[in-house]
Amino acid sequence: MKLFDELTARGLIAQVTDEQEIRDLIDNGKATFYIGFDPTADSLHVGHFMALCIMRRLQLAGNRPIALVGGGTGMVGDPSGRTDMRSMMTVETIDANCERFKEQMSRFIDFGEGKAIMVNNADWLRGLNYIEFLREFGAHFSVNRMLAADCYKQRLEKGLSFLEFNYMIMQSYDFYELFLRHGCNMQLGGDDQWSNMLGGTELIRRKLSKDAYALTITLLLNAEGNKMGKTGKGTVWLDPNKTSPFEFFQYWRNVDDADVIKCLKMLTFLPLEQIAEMEAWEGAELNRAKETLAFELTSLVHGAEEAERARETTRALFSQGGAAEMPETVLQQDDLTDGALDIVTLLQKSGLVPSKSEARRAIEQGGVEAGGVRVTDIATSFTAEQLAAGIVVKRGKKNFRRIIM
Repeated sequence: MKLFDELTARGLIAQVTDEQEIRDLIDNGKATFYIGFDPTADSLHVGHFMALCIMRRLQLAGNRPIALVGGGTGMVGDPSGRTDMRSMMTVETIDANCERFKEQMSRFIDFGEGKAIMVNNADWLRGLNYIEFLREFGAHFSVNRMLAADCYKQRLEKGLSFLEFNYMIMQSYDFYELFLRHGCNMQLGGDDQWSNMLGGTELIRRKLSKDAYALTITLLLNAEGNKMGKTGKGTVWLDPNKTSPFEFFQYWRNVDDADVIKCLKMLTFLPLEQIAEMEAWEGAELNRAKETLAFELTSLVHGAEEAERARETTRALFSQGGAAEMPETVLQQDDLTDGALDIVTLLQKSGLVPSKSEARRAIEQGGVEAGGVRVTDIATSFTAEQLAAGIVVKRGKKNFRRIIM
């Protein structure tokens, strides 16, 4: 099966500007394409996950990815899919977030010599002369057409700032610059980016009399139509310090029955034939499919070793009757020192060890996990916020406690 057909079969393609041209480009490894990532936080999250996976698929088929971090557009903020204006970030915060993104993207994309490249649109956006830019590019954008775009339409009732109104022009200019600098002939992005992406293809046609293409990726929605990647604790991050491998595994292990096959198709690299066999599964077999989903995605993000550790912990929990029936230790504010609790004291208070000396010995021997992460430093501590969210502590293979405040 050719790549375009596989992407279609997996439900990944939402809209395209020219199907035959795009099919030819990506099936034959002739696409130099980009996806933009605005640095709105210090970590990528599940919302970025599918974009990274599709970049990987195209790269494996011989196409060249460009990962664009928005050091420039991040100073404005994309209004798409939002009901309010994004919080303004300092330049220092934006630049620090951009650096973190490259480290995380490298797990999915090969940035070796002659392979994928990473660029920052701060290089051409921050130094623009406003009057010159308006004279050169402003005439190519119709305000009437921009206001009719979905990314703006939903904001008009509550108010759309002029700052955000510029976002489409800036994103279109990104595509134009990448076309000139790197021969980028295609942009990929979430389906809520369709209007912005068309602006780029149109700008290239008007200014350069050249063709460029756009392909939008189906948004990752659950059976109720809501974006996936949120839990009761908040966003599911790709940074293990913000969402541990165990918590990441648990998120996918607990997806709704109606979503598991869709997620397997869209996010994993398992053959479609193997996934098709799972479509008829029910009950315990469907739980096997969920575990497969969780293991595959945790392996992609955190590595096979962490995925296996999370799977073993999860199986042990279920063998004890499930996490809901796990023994709990409830801490009080008085148990904390300066708003935190060290792992040695936490182990003792949990009852998993009889003394602090035994706790230190268990840690040094590598037999302690907290939040799905192996603890090797006796100085490790947890904040009141972390404890309030609940932490699963494990000693050995079968001794668990949930610690809460």
